[in-house]
Amino acid sequence: MFWKNKKEVAEVEWFKLTDVAQLDEIVAESRSKTVLIYKHSTRCGISSMAFDRLTRGWEAEYEDRIKPYYLDLIAYRELSNEVAKRFGVYHQSPQVILVKNGMAIYDNSHMAISFGILKEQL
Repeated sequence: MFWKNKKEVAEVEWFKLTDVAQLDEIVAESRSKTVLIYKHSTRCGISSMAFDRLTRGWEAEYEDRIKPYYLDLIAYRELSNEVAKRFGVYHQSPQVILVKNGMAIYDNSHMAISFGILKEQL
């Protein structure tokens, strides 16, 4: 039966991004591990679909390589704007940004968000 071949979904430990001071921490962390920032709109169905697809595709063996941050851009819009400014990316929602060595190495949005695509960027 087809469901017996389904991959088990890994639990993602998201770190909440709620303060501008955390951006300095992200830059520092990105020197030893790639940091993922997921900008999520709690009012958008597409954002919810993209988040679900991202978490369903997550692979546990990447926990040592990627530190995932979750940013609720409705609650923290000014912080979302600062993320765009700090990492030189155009603000979108939903959006993923990969940060390595203090710089954004990849960003994308909407239906282009998937763990498989993120893995290719590492």
